[in-house]
Amino acid sequence: MRPEIADNRANWDDRVPLHLASAFYDVPGFLAGRDTLPQVDVDGVGPVEGKSLLHLQCHFGLDTLSWARRGARVTGLDFSAPAIAAARDLAARAELAARFVEAEVHDALAATGGGFDVVFTGVGALVWLPAIRPWARVVAGCLAPGGLVWVREMHPMLYTIDEQDPEALRVRYPYFETDAPFTEDSPDTYANDGPDGPGVVAHGRQHCWNHGVGQLVQALLDEGLVLEHLGEHRACDWNALPGRMAQGEDGMWRLEAGADRIPLMLSLRARRPG
Repeated sequence: MRPEIADNRANWDDRVPLHLASAFYDVPGFLAGRDTLPQVDVDGVGPVEGKSLLHLQCHFGLDTLSWARRGARVTGLDFSAPAIAAARDLAARAELAARFVEAEVHDALAATGGGFDVVFTGVGALVWLPAIRPWARVVAGCLAPGGLVWVREMHPMLYTIDEQDPEALRVRYPYFETDAPFTEDSPDTYANDGPDGPGVVAHGRQHCWNHGVGQLVQALLDEGLVLEHLGEHRACDWNALPGRMAQGEDGMWRLEAGADRIPLMLSLRARRPG
């Protein structure tokens, strides 16, 4: 395992108890029946009743289990042992049939057996991968003929913006994939609003990589998938640029000024022929 991936896994292991307790994830609400899937994902994937669905980088599985509630036969995969343990516990408490597998993304085919009707990846996943082409190869390998992959992710343009500058949209980070990651040390996490106050991520070192839209799309095309949808969006799921965004009635965040200047999210659907 690359040292950067080991750092990231330790970081995500530490996040699990903080996220489970957070209002952001609202686990009690989920157990009471709350659906965690935005309509854009439901529409993008389409009906899943009776279909097999693989959720890569599933964390502790709330979205995975929301697909199960919609009738999918779900498998969630994540590299964090505490996250997978929590996912299995939540599945039991919610009385939902689900399989959760502890493995790295590049081992997904061997770990799950492949043959899925849907491969799903949620927001904030791809930035943790050093290279997009191996991921695309895994996705294609895990799909059954006729199966689809749905990606909804923070737009790589958003990942370039200096989040510390409240006055301007200034490019600070690379847009294209690079060998060297962006490395940060932080004891905090995006979902740190539990009832006992903010907790501490003991292993604060984390490494991220950006992947341009063209690199993402071409990687899937080169694996033989057929692009069906590519969208760019003015809204995102959280306050990605504090001091410059406002939350709408739909729960999504948008730039208060200059909303047409940069895309905040992208969505993509591609299909394996057959």
